[in-house]
Amino acid sequence: MRLPDPRPTVDKDAALVQAMFERVAPRYDVANTMLSLGQDRHWRRVATRAVDPQPGELILDVAAGTGALSHELLASGARVVPLDFSWTMLATGAEREGDARRLWWTNGDGTRLPFARGRFDAVTIAFGLRNLPDTAAGLRELARVTRPGGRLVVLEFSSPTWAPFREIYRRYLVGALPAAARMVTSHPAAYRYLAHSILAWPDQGGLARIITAAGWEQVRWKSLTGGIVAAHHARCPG
Repeated sequence: MRLPDPRPTVDKDAALVQAMFERVAPRYDVANTMLSLGQDRHWRRVATRAVDPQPGELILDVAAGTGALSHELLASGARVVPLDFSWTMLATGAEREGDARRLWWTNGDGTRLPFARGRFDAVTIAFGLRNLPDTAAGLRELARVTRPGGRLVVLEFSSPTWAPFREIYRRYLVGALPAAARMVTSHPAAYRYLAHSILAWPDQGGLARIITAAGWEQVRWKSLTGGIVAAHHARCPG
């Protein structure tokens, strides 16, 4: 007898998710830093080290939001294209960048990227793979635009590695996270979606298998902050 899956189901209708991010864009970075107790900055630094960007390389940062990870990558001397389906997120990031305009802001769909095959040396997606309507299709599309031997880094919420903490974390997501979000955003419903999408997401090994099945090679990962987040690294075949 097949047991029911205890994980919640999540509506990932692209239009609904896009509208949600449009609403939270102005306070998105502030809310993330407060709700992660400042760990989001550490997670982005780890992701940047995993990419190992070299000066002059071209990197695509999918689901870039306001460009927080994109700026980390840019500091290495790489050329960076932040792509997001939320125009308001991109506009918020571009406005903060001011006159420098060093990032190539691009409005687009992560499952239908507007780039030629093999265009990028590396691709990243931080806390966005979970929101794509088709995870496998998104990973295949990322592989399509990456040169042979190029790198993929996925930074995403995951599963705590210590079992007793796992239940505490689950209770935080379901109860405390939306309540805390009310203090920093006028759209706590977005953080209820966030909580349920995390609970429905595969653990570290499960995501590694999905990445491999999508055609990537040499998949490995590093758990961060007790497994709350994981950074997955892979290579494009060829």
